[in-house]
Amino acid sequence: MSNTHSSFLKEMGITEWTSRETLSEPTASLELARPESLNTDQNASPMSERNSTGKWWFFGAKPQGDTQTLFNNLIRVLGLSSDEWEWKNPADNLSQLKIPENGFPLVAFAFGGPSTQKITGERDPLPQLRETVLALNTGTDDDIPVIASFDLTQVVANPKDKALLWQDLLLAKSVLQNI
Repeated sequence: MSNTHSSFLKEMGITEWTSRETLSEPTASLELARPESLNTDQNASPMSERNSTGKWWFFGAKPQGDTQTLFNNLIRVLGLSSDEWEWKNPADNLSQLKIPENGFPLVAFAFGGPSTQKITGERDPLPQLRETVLALNTGTDDDIPVIASFDLTQVVANPKDKALLWQDLLLAKSVLQNI
């Protein structure tokens, strides 16, 4: 792990971190990290496609300034490439959202209570919605898991919430890996 990753994780309030290289199958985890391994050919088996990290949809107010820096750091630490995530507006028509046809798993991550309430149809305040796997209210039969967290402006203003934001991101990552 580079010093940049390490210092950012410390800033997020995370003191211990286990590198993927220490897993029992280090070659498999290293292979996943290489960009060329993300390009699967047409004859790839569904099992090899499941090794992808999947797709992330982020909902909330588009980050700017300090929140943009925080968001970029989150993307970097999660190890997401530009084709593995999208920013979505909660005010958009959710029934028009297209699920990736490549079969990769998908998770939605909502920043802030209003965004979460808008995309899930839930009425509870954010503290009751956090640490729970919700469902995206698209009006279709698609079950897309949603994880609620703090608005990025709140996290920038209240640095102690960074650790809670990180917990929410880890929950989303866990959900994505278990789909």
